[in-house]
Amino acid sequence: MGKQARYAVKSVETAFRIVDALKTLNGAGVSELAAHLDIPKSTVHNYLSTLVQEEFVVKEGSSYRVGIQFLEYGAYARSELDIYEIAKPETDRLAESTGELANLMVEEHGRGSYLYRARGEDAVQVEAHVGTRVPLHTTALGKAILAYLPPERVDEIVDQHGLAPATSRTVTDRDELDEELAEIREAGVAFDDEERLAGLHCVAAPILSTDDRILGALSVSGPSNRIQDERFTEELPRKVLETVNVIELNVTYS
Repeated sequence: MGKQARYAVKSVETAFRIVDALKTLNGAGVSELAAHLDIPKSTVHNYLSTLVQEEFVVKEGSSYRVGIQFLEYGAYARSELDIYEIAKPETDRLAESTGELANLMVEEHGRGSYLYRARGEDAVQVEAHVGTRVPLHTTALGKAILAYLPPERVDEIVDQHGLAPATSRTVTDRDELDEELAEIREAGVAFDDEERLAGLHCVAAPILSTDDRILGALSVSGPSNRIQDERFTEELPRKVLETVNVIELNVTYS
């Protein structure tokens, strides 16, 4: 959940809680949703009926699921971001040249959102998809973004979302995180050593505007048994940085 609005509209909150629960439960009936959200069944039914009427939810028998209309809104939101159109072809080329999974992420509401992903010939399948939102501190992409956000914004994000672990290797100490962010600013690259998913390594770099404003981050990720040693610490960082340089030039002169 995002920052609490001063004058939040309860009915809107409830509608989105129901939609979010449908996603979490991978579809559900009225009784299951009511129990999951601790809301009366009659209330859940009324909200679902309205959401079906507005074509945001689909009813299949006695079960309900999130409707594809949300995809239209997501695609529109993504198309409005210049960095998507500029970085997409370079992300494709990075995936092709490395054979791995290339990822483009932006920060929104203090979380990292996967804006685009491109699969190389040997890319592994991971659970995150385009649109998935993750805690910034758990990924190389997110840490690359945090490293170039204003310190007060980093404070806000950590205060709001915390530093919960995704794996046993996730950085959960604020001082340790700050030290790593300083190292990222020094080196220009960030690493994920199985910090979000066990067995997965990732190398990322920030995408900056000409005035050093963070626009997003680009990464390459793959299995730790394939991305290790010099490939992890030298080869892939070099390729990611080269690609980011092209993207930043295109941002400047687009």
